[in-house]
Amino acid sequence: MTTETMPSTHSSVNYGWRVTMAGLGINLALGVLYSWSIVVEGMKEADWGWSASQLSLPYSVACLVFCLIMVPAGRMQDKLGPRLVATIGGVLVGVGMLLAGSLGNSVVGYVIGFGILAGAGIGFGYASATPPAVKWFPASKTGLIAGLVVSGFGLASVYIAPLARVLIQSVGINATVIGLGLGFLVIVCGLAQLLKVPPKGYVPPGTVKRAVTAGPAKREDFSPGEMLRTWQFFALWFMYACGAGAGLMIISIAATLGKEVQVATYAVVALAIGNGAGRVIAGAASDKLGRKATLASFLILQALMIAMLSLATPGSLLGTGTVVVVLCALVGMNYGSNLALFPSFTKDYYGLKNFGVNYGLVFTSWGVGGFMLSLTAGWIKDWTDSYVFSYYGAAVLLVLAAIITCLMRQPHATQDPEPTDAA
Repeated sequence: MTTETMPSTHSSVNYGWRVTMAGLGINLALGVLYSWSIVVEGMKEADWGWSASQLSLPYSVACLVFCLIMVPAGRMQDKLGPRLVATIGGVLVGVGMLLAGSLGNSVVGYVIGFGILAGAGIGFGYASATPPAVKWFPASKTGLIAGLVVSGFGLASVYIAPLARVLIQSVGINATVIGLGLGFLVIVCGLAQLLKVPPKGYVPPGTVKRAVTAGPAKREDFSPGEMLRTWQFFALWFMYACGAGAGLMIISIAATLGKEVQVATYAVVALAIGNGAGRVIAGAASDKLGRKATLASFLILQALMIAMLSLATPGSLLGTGTVVVVLCALVGMNYGSNLALFPSFTKDYYGLKNFGVNYGLVFTSWGVGGFMLSLTAGWIKDWTDSYVFSYYGAAVLLVLAAIITCLMRQPHATQDPEPTDAA
């Protein structure tokens, strides 16, 4: 049986691009997380006396809280809509950063304010940005739209890193954190009001109707419980933890790596540009080439880039500012691909009905991977005065994730066909 293109129904206005741009803007503010290494360098220059593990702790906690909040935030987004949930996120980010900046050079203050409150706010905002956007478009554009929305999160450091650097030098670390927090509160809460989901029964223009087959119908929408009973969920979780964790580890120390060759801010900005671009490139490529082939390619490339970064030490052949900046951009690109591909995998495998909470469950791997690898890197640095062991450990995990990617296949759960009236 042939397929046909279905017309859009139940909506005279398509808000897809408005919602996509609003989601991108929200993520441009929430991406302050990726500029933590600039704050770390400011703390070091101000001689706050924090150890490497203490410097990584607020960032690591923020990553963990971010991912854990994605589960309830995703459920709230599915039930209550994205506008309210994103607004809650904006308030929490603002209040958290205000608290962190108000408590001076307190490790506990930054862990509570930036790590817990701002981390939770980022989770609420991020959970609300992608789901409403992809619902306005056909499946053939899922990767592209998801990539565009989340690209804002990656690109945020392009402006936040140099802005934070200038502000820290002018008014100090705490005043900078307070100012950025208040600004992001206004931006996120404002853009949240533009988020809107399609009406019930809406069919995106260009949607291809599936051919009807005899027998039990293939399940398109999985509940969270049904998803957790598939082995693919655990495979996706592990792959995401490896891919995201490796990238987050480098992001947390990017300014430190760049400072060794006098390009700290450039390294952070390059990583951010690669991060944002990688999300769009990978998302669009996966729509054409397939999710598995795209993800496996990026994972292998990331392993190679991190291995090369381990050799880019001062005085070595690769230890120049130009090489470090280029490697940071490529690491950022490969890391960013995860943030476009795994939402697309989740939608493809488990459907749109429970996409918010289902992706929230998958996304917990992002936080666990980031928390474990970035914190472990800090500990290893304290013990050995080097990140080399962390680099090679991350590269091994990336290769293993690529192998598992090649073994993936879509879940095959079925549902009984709906009963029909007797003739």
